[in-house]
Amino acid sequence: MLETKLGDFEETILLFVGILNEEAYAFKIGEEFEKQTGRTVSIGAVHSTLSRLADKGFLESEMGDPSTKRGGRRKRIYTITALGQKALKKSRDFKISLWNQFPPFATKKLSTF
Repeated sequence: MLETKLGDFEETILLFVGILNEEAYAFKIGEEFEKQTGRTVSIGAVHSTLSRLADKGFLESEMGDPSTKRGGRRKRIYTITALGQKALKKSRDFKISLWNQFPPFATKKLSTF
C-alpha cells in the first residue's frame, strides 16, 4: 500500500510548492527552503522529494515554456493536487491538536480554520 502520510520535509516542500505557485520548480523550491529555514538543502533532496510526492499523488507537474535565461531549457512546474491539499490539512490539524494538548498552550486554543 502506498504511504499517504507526510514526513516533515515532505510537508515543508509541499507547502513551498503552494506558496510559490507558478514559480514552483525544483531550484526555486530549494532556494525558498534555504531562505525561510536558514538551512541548506541539496537539489537532489528536493528532486527526490518532489518525485516521491508526485508518486503519492500529492503533486502534478508539467513542463513550462523554454527560457532564454536557461539556454532554452524548460522548467518542470509543480502544483498541489486535491489529495495533496487533503494531506496538508490532515497534517496541520493533527499538529494543532497536539499543540492544543501541550499545557503551556492548552488554554490558548489554536484554530484549525
